[in-house]
Amino acid sequence: MKINKINIPPVNPYRANQMKTEQVKEQAKVKTDKLEISSEAKQLSEVSPVTIGRNEKVQQLKAQIESGKYEVNPEQLASKLINYFNK
Repeated sequence: MKINKINIPPVNPYRANQMKTEQVKEQAKVKTDKLEISSEAKQLSEVSPVTIGRNEKVQQLKAQIESGKYEVNPEQLASKLINYFNK
């Protein structure tokens, strides 16, 4: 009795596994991340006049502290603390 191969493709499990890993790598290359920033977020990231004013005031206070000219008014500090905690 003679057995002939009839349209039986060769089976190589290692090749099939290799092809799967190649497909995964190709799919990973296709996917890319995308970042979109809304117009509201762009407006929030811009420097506002309030921020500029605060930065100027902070710089003035730093200069006064470094030069030793900054003095704390204890009465004014106490009244503001009381008003803050009584709210």
